[in-house]
Amino acid sequence: MSIALGVERSVTGQPWRWRRAQEGELGRDALVDELLLGRGIAREDLARHRAPTIRDFLPDPSSFRDMDKAAARLAGAVKAGESIAIFGDYDVDGATSSALLVLLLRRLGVEPIVYIPDRLMEGYGPSGPALLALQDAGAKLVVTVDCGAQAFDALEAAHRAGLEVIVVDHHQCAAALPLCHALVNPNRLDEEAIGAAHGHVAAVGMAFLLGVALLRELRRRGYFNPSHPEPKIIDLLDLVALGTVADVARLQSLNRAFVTQGLKVMATRQNVGLVALAEAARLVKNPSCRDLGFALGPRINAGGRVGKSDLGVRLLTTTCPEEARTLAAQLDRLNEERRAIEMLVLEAATDQAEQQGDVPLILVSAPGWHPGVIGIVAGRLKERFGRPAIVIAEDEDGTGKGSGRSISGVDLGAAVLAAKDSGLLRAGGGHAMAAGLTVGPGGIPALRNFLHERLAADVEQARQGRSLLLDTMCAPRGVAAGLCDALDAAGPYGAGWPSPRVVSGPARLIKTGVVGNGHVRGLACGDDGASFKWIAFRAADTPLGQTLLAAGSDRRFWLAGSIKRDEWNGGDRAEMHLDDAAFA
Repeated sequence: MSIALGVERSVTGQPWRWRRAQEGELGRDALVDELLLGRGIAREDLARHRAPTIRDFLPDPSSFRDMDKAAARLAGAVKAGESIAIFGDYDVDGATSSALLVLLLRRLGVEPIVYIPDRLMEGYGPSGPALLALQDAGAKLVVTVDCGAQAFDALEAAHRAGLEVIVVDHHQCAAALPLCHALVNPNRLDEEAIGAAHGHVAAVGMAFLLGVALLRELRRRGYFNPSHPEPKIIDLLDLVALGTVADVARLQSLNRAFVTQGLKVMATRQNVGLVALAEAARLVKNPSCRDLGFALGPRINAGGRVGKSDLGVRLLTTTCPEEARTLAAQLDRLNEERRAIEMLVLEAATDQAEQQGDVPLILVSAPGWHPGVIGIVAGRLKERFGRPAIVIAEDEDGTGKGSGRSISGVDLGAAVLAAKDSGLLRAGGGHAMAAGLTVGPGGIPALRNFLHERLAADVEQARQGRSLLLDTMCAPRGVAAGLCDALDAAGPYGAGWPSPRVVSGPARLIKTGVVGNGHVRGLACGDDGASFKWIAFRAADTPLGQTLLAAGSDRRFWLAGSIKRDEWNGGDRAEMHLDDAAFA
């Protein structure tokens, strides 16, 4: 990739490179194709990626190990009228996975038991007592979603008690698998081909695939008839889209189809819980991919983080508009509470991180930190310091519960699993970009040393290879709503499918200042006489923000970022969400 505009070191200290060689100004269709090609799509495969559909991307569910076994057992339970329990994680992926199976089973005439563990009292994943409590409540079959791949002791206890368990997960697995009836997970170590193609699918996507397999098995057994028709599953894609985006799963191939089609379903406003949540989040238009990650997702998460863990599932499965509005308002209040707690923890964690120097991985800890926000804080630290980060909340006895976020090219989940296998952790797991762990009293120094040694080379390589990738450029006059439409045509954008980065300039900066929670914004005035608004989020204390604030009106810059509609002014104009700048 060639250097862009001669920028070998920007304000943030990185070179700029073109994602693909520039070929002058492009029309809309050509620009869309260039964006797809720049994200790794082969030219002969462009057609199906321009408008991704479920038909084009959904794999045969039977290609996943244990899927047919899981579907057969679940179909048998449905036909026999057995009591089925859904055990879900307390985050958005877990809530949407649970809700999807609940709604599908209801359409099949089954009202399942739902169990979401309390984050603070029970922690992540199924426990032996929780599973046995479900058995005591009458459950003959338990389906765990977004958890269970590492629940060896709990699943062994269930097996001894004669309780059958199906695990539907996507987190990394160890070489040995826990004892259960079926374990459906694209990241099993014996799923090399599937893992390469679909290892990025979130748990809610795997739950959808199980639903497809279940309907197919019931169809094969003659379960459906004119008086009991086969229910649709495609209209549950709104839940799949929400869980996929909120879990920061890579929006490639199947996931991109899930989100593209799921947003269309969401626009039909069929799920009264999602409608109420959008209203509580004060969304005035049909939700976008960004809204799923920054408006709806955090509110669902707030229940598991600082409130009652089952609020999200209850909201997503209710059919009563009044109950939906009540639950959505409760989640909205909890989200505000979560934000306040997060700010306090982030301030203390940042102070610790700044004292650690240039280490491969930021690891901070303290007693009293709320475990419900440590994952968010880890993500903030990762963004600020450009390195993987782990935040650990210590209990009164010194036991630490941690959450980590990683950077591209550094597999944090594998490192945490290795630490667990080395005896440094009581529990731990995750995937490449995120991980969770439990460390015993006094164990943090040894864990820090282990992770520094294991990840040093990967982090160094990732940081040395860091550069800002640009998709296209335009004059300041070109930063307009029409450009937004052209860029959006290659979406939806998110993790693994980055929002197009546009460079514009040269431009002088005027009316620069700090707004909100440390955001820097201003106007860029180009040599072509046009101007556009720009904003750099949470940048006031960063080198980028400081440079922008100190710039005089005679200094000219190239500005790089994503182009978004200026919703405050009706969406007819556009602004740039700034990632970087360079002197022109």
